[in-house]
Parts: sequence; C-alpha cells; structure tokens
Amino acid sequence: MQQKISLRLLPSEADDATIINKYIQQTISPKDALVTGFHVLKKSIDARSKTIWVNLTINAFINEPFIEREKELLQLNDVTNAQNSVIIIGAGPAGLFAALELIEQGIKPVILERGKDVRARRRDLAVLNKEGIVNPESNYCFGEGGAGTYSDGKLYTRSSKRGDINRILNIFVEFGAEEKILYEAHPHIGTNKLPQIITAMREKIIACGGEMLFEKKVSDFIISDNVIKGVRTVDENIFFADAIILATGHSARDIFELLHIKNILIEAKPFALGVRIEHPQTLIDSVQYHCSLRGDHLPPASYSLVEQVDGRGVFSFCMCPGGIIAPAATNANELVVNGWSPSKRNNPFANSGMVVQVGVGDAINYFKKSKIQNPKSKIDADDPLLLMYFQHDVEANAYNAGGGKFVAPALRMVDFCENKISTSLPDCSYVPGLHIASLKEVLPSFIYTALQNGFKAFGKKMRGYYTNDAVVVATESRTSSPVRIPRNDENLLHPQIKNLYPCGEGAGYAGGIVSAAMDGERVAAMITLQLKK
Repeated sequence: MQQKISLRLLPSEADDATIINKYIQQTISPKDALVTGFHVLKKSIDARSKTIWVNLTINAFINEPFIEREKELLQLNDVTNAQNSVIIIGAGPAGLFAALELIEQGIKPVILERGKDVRARRRDLAVLNKEGIVNPESNYCFGEGGAGTYSDGKLYTRSSKRGDINRILNIFVEFGAEEKILYEAHPHIGTNKLPQIITAMREKIIACGGEMLFEKKVSDFIISDNVIKGVRTVDENIFFADAIILATGHSARDIFELLHIKNILIEAKPFALGVRIEHPQTLIDSVQYHCSLRGDHLPPASYSLVEQVDGRGVFSFCMCPGGIIAPAATNANELVVNGWSPSKRNNPFANSGMVVQVGVGDAINYFKKSKIQNPKSKIDADDPLLLMYFQHDVEANAYNAGGGKFVAPALRMVDFCENKISTSLPDCSYVPGLHIASLKEVLPSFIYTALQNGFKAFGKKMRGYYTNDAVVVATESRTSSPVRIPRNDENLLHPQIKNLYPCGEGAGYAGGIVSAAMDGERVAAMITLQLKK
C-alpha cells in the first residue's frame, strides 16, 4: 500500500534519505512493514523560531514495489502535414507551452521569435554586461525562452485558477529540470540550467514538425475585415495561419505601438516601478535563520515584504537569494535592472526589486510636473500608451544619471532614506558598475517618498534589513506590462480582431513563468476548440 506521512525534521535530517526512512518506519503501522521507497510530495522550511524545522509530506510505499515518478506527460503528435497551423509571436514561456499544447492537439505551431537562440543570445548578454552595448532584439528580455530564460527561473505562483500548476512543473521536469521543483514550496530552476531546458523544448517542437524561426521580428499584421490572416516580418517575409497568438512579453513596445497605430484596441494597465535593493546574503541569512552561520543544509534565505504607504502598495518583487543584478534594457539610452540566480543560489549577494504601484493618474501628474515632457505623450488619460511612456521616461532618467553604458545610479539604503549622497558604495553584483547619484533626479517624487517610508517600515518588520550595508540601484521598471491587450473571457479572442489571441505577460494575463505557461496552454486549447467546430 501507499501511505501519506507528515514529518517535521531538522534540516540535516531532511537531507538524509536514510534518516527519513527511519522516521517513516517509526510512523507506519505495523512497525515491521517493509518500506520500499518514498516520494517527497511537499517540502517547506519553518524558520519562525530559533530551531529551524523542515516540514515534509511523504508518499511512502509499504509492502509493495516502489514506483518512480512518471517521466513523460506530453502526448505529442507529428504535425508536419497538419491541416491547421497557428502563428505564435514570441518564444517565451507562454509561446513555448502554447506550441506544445497545439502539437498535442495535432495543430502545427509556427513560432516567430524576434531574438536569437539561447547560445547566440548569451554572447549578446556578455557584450551588454562588459561593453555597455545592447542589441535591441537580443538581450535579457528578447530571445529564445523570453525574459524567463536568463532569470532566477522562479516557478512559484498563486494563479492556481488559471490552469494546472503541477502539469507545468512536470513538463519542465520532462525537459530536464530537477524533480525537486515538484515539491519545494518555492521552486526555481536557475539561470545556468534554464537554457538547456529551453533548448530541449525547441528541439522537441521541431522534431514534431513545428517550426521555430529566430530573428523574425514582426513588423505588421495582415488584417482584412477585422480578421487577422497573417503577419509580416522586418525581412519582408509573410506568414499566414488559421490563428495568431500574440505572446510577445512585457517589453515589446513596438508591438504595442503597432497595435495602437492600426487602431486595434489596447488599454493602459497599472504596474509597479521602483529600484533593486541588494544586501550581503549572509546578512539576510542571519536575519531569517536567527543564526550567524547558515550551514550546508539550508538554502540561502529569501524574504517577501509588503507595506501600505499613504494608501499605496510598496512591495518586494522577484527576490533573488544568492543572485546577480543584471541590465535588462531593450534599447540604448534607457536603464533597467532586474535580478537572476543560478540553481545553487551561491553568489554572495541577495537582491530584490522594491517597487511601488503606479496608475494612470500618477503618470498624468508626473508629466505635468516634468520640466521636459515626453514628446510622445499627449498627457491624456485615454492614451493606452501613457504608462508605457511614463515607464520609458523614468528609465531614461536612470540612464542619464548613471552616465552611460548602463552604469546604474545608486545610493546606500539609509542614505537614500535620509536624503544624503553616499560617500562610497558597498560591493555589488551589478557588472556594468554603479555611480553615486541622487535618485531624486531619477524617480518620480511619489515613488521616491513611498520607498523611503517602505524601507523604514521593512526595517521594523525584519531587524537588520534597514542598513547602509545595502545598496539601492535604479531602476526596476519591467515588473509587468504597462499595457493590456483585451480579450473576451469566453473564447480568449480579441474583442475587435477575429483570430487574434492575446496571451501571457505582455498582454496582461500572467505574472511569471508558470502563469504565462498556463495561459499559453489555455489559449492553445481554446484555439483547438474553435478550429474543430
């Protein structure tokens, strides 16, 4: 038989299969039953007291042969000569998982990715970090796997109503992720392992008859009588299909502008903007684990913080234990920072976005007060691109304050909160480098003030957090899309353009790798229903 068992163990015990077997044997009845093996179903850390515990939920095999977890979940077809085809614009999580779902349903996906494959993309990232030169089509946001490929690979989501989270995690395992992502409370894959997984997905899609075309930036939509027939790319190639999935990610500003120019309905969407904060990982470990030395059996500690400041949310975003701050700009003369971690999270720093909610009214007030108003913005509350222009303007401020080549303006945390200019900066993981600068010249005043009050409040919640050993780096601005591409709830179609399916984070329907993947599957399943009518 199989029996679920809950165990509460010390970290060293939870890392030892022999000890786990011993505790299982003590728990089961009768005591002389044979335990042939076990699967960990859930694993979480309880660090609320000085003694840290690991909570495990185990599925034990008792008096029956142990069975390994099923390795293959997908039932893929050969779609080389499929009757129907779908164009997918974007090869991020939403696009890739949509393609796999279409192949399962016998439909041929044709993925058009503006960027390069993961190997070529890595070279462009090296140039960006070391020489301060950004390739607008191949960077941390654009290229095979999207923004998620060169990220921490966080797989935690609260979006359980959007799809089957376990299915998404199992598919990642099928393509090479470690099984521990199936049971950890906050699973992640790591930047060093994601490229191989994404490559395996691409190879399987192509082996099944799907197409994946790189450096195919979409420049126009082919629309007749409010029905989208296909797309044109910058190299003047034209692609036709039965449906179009628009899964371009949150940074494809040219696509948002193209939709607006063609009078295709889009909407401004509130988002969050702020900075990235970096502490020594040892400091975060000591605060969270109540000890001077973390030890080998605990992962680098993380945190999640949120505070209401004058009715406005201030919160941590994309926290990366043992991580690196990276330049995530998609164009020259704009500065964006983000974070990533390798699978072991073994770098000496912990970084996190610290961001503030932004709405349309904030952008209007900002441009009205600005000495130089954004020439693209009419400062109109009905302009669907208003928040995108606001986002870009703050990024340009950060670039100018850093002095160019993606050197980032920065201050020590306490200095930032006390309106002081730091005389020096601590060591930092950000490769292009930091420049001491007043962040009042970078951030809108309402964001600056909210962050000051937020940091002080976080210091009271998490003793040791508020310190000048931490550095504030501007600017974290690509938390989500500032534009929403609407779609009908019942069929996921754009309400104006038939056969156009907005999808994923760029369309405003996801907020991370797993939720984007689930949305890709959901859209692909809906297209299948429509094509089979």
